[in-house]
Amino acid sequence: MFSTSFYVIPTIGLAVGPRSEASLRLTAFQPNVPPVKIVIVEDHLMIRDVIRKVCSTEFGYTVVGETDSGVQAVELILKHRPDAVILDLSLPDMDGFNVADRVLKVIPSLRILMLSSHCDDYTLFRVEKSGVHGFIDKNSNTIETLRDALKAIAEGRIYFSQAFQTARMARRSDPRSFVKVLSDWERAILSLIGQGLSDEEIGERLNLSPRTVQTHRSNILRKLDLKGTPKLIAFAVEHGFTQVQSKHGSIPVYT
Repeated sequence: MFSTSFYVIPTIGLAVGPRSEASLRLTAFQPNVPPVKIVIVEDHLMIRDVIRKVCSTEFGYTVVGETDSGVQAVELILKHRPDAVILDLSLPDMDGFNVADRVLKVIPSLRILMLSSHCDDYTLFRVEKSGVHGFIDKNSNTIETLRDALKAIAEGRIYFSQAFQTARMARRSDPRSFVKVLSDWERAILSLIGQGLSDEEIGERLNLSPRTVQTHRSNILRKLDLKGTPKLIAFAVEHGFTQVQSKHGSIPVYT
């Protein structure tokens, strides 16, 4: 179905195109080898449908479950115990980081490949720290890239997109990178500042006094060389500390 045409899913950018003979040989069914079992977690129906069809008909994988919900994803993964999970980062009820954290605690051998259209610096930093085994960018990577990534993690290797590798190199070489100047507490507070919360509201969420939050706010401004809360909010949004889009209006906190 996908071997003779080329198209790009609108707004998402996950492309499907013609495949080489080498690719076909790599993904051909192998006798006496159990197929890889996977769960697909993706909140865009069109993307999920394409991934399911390509994985089952072209890659030879067995799709044992699929969902658009983070809560249901945890249930499906713990029930079916798949070999690998294709996990979207942005979900309406629970982000992919929380899903990965919960299931890896129970099934540490599980291989997880994350998908996202968000490639901002902090999101990719969280991907690096999350313990997942791969990441591909839905805006620029193709289904062929997905195949290569799944093959890599199924074989015990890792697979991270070029966007991820470029961001990591830039972050490590920048002496003013937030990784080097902000503490974990300051990153958590910056995420909440980016949502427009007051010192009192942040204090309630993190069990801190408003005065302590105010001190952290001042330190963050100084360390990032920014002037005023509006600039701090803009920094948080631009660098991915705060995701502002959600189906139900909630804003996940990235800490």
